[in-house]
Amino acid sequence: MRFNARCLTPPAAALLIATLWLSACVTASSEAHGPCPPVVLYSETDQASAAFEVESLREGAVVVRMLSDYTVMRDQARACR
Repeated sequence: MRFNARCLTPPAAALLIATLWLSACVTASSEAHGPCPPVVLYSETDQASAAFEVESLREGAVVVRMLSDYTVMRDQARACR
């Protein structure tokens, strides 16, 4: 055994702590807040205002791509119910 082999081996206590820390995540239930996220409802006035604002953005604005992703997430949340 080389003289630095012990330095490369993590102590057993560190492995135990890491295992306990990771297993603590498993005990929390994802069902605490329900299986589906809530979908916020917007009035037609808000939707029209948002559409006007998006149309006034420059071509290729990152916000438009982000809103597209948000639309997909809303559709997934709506289908989850």
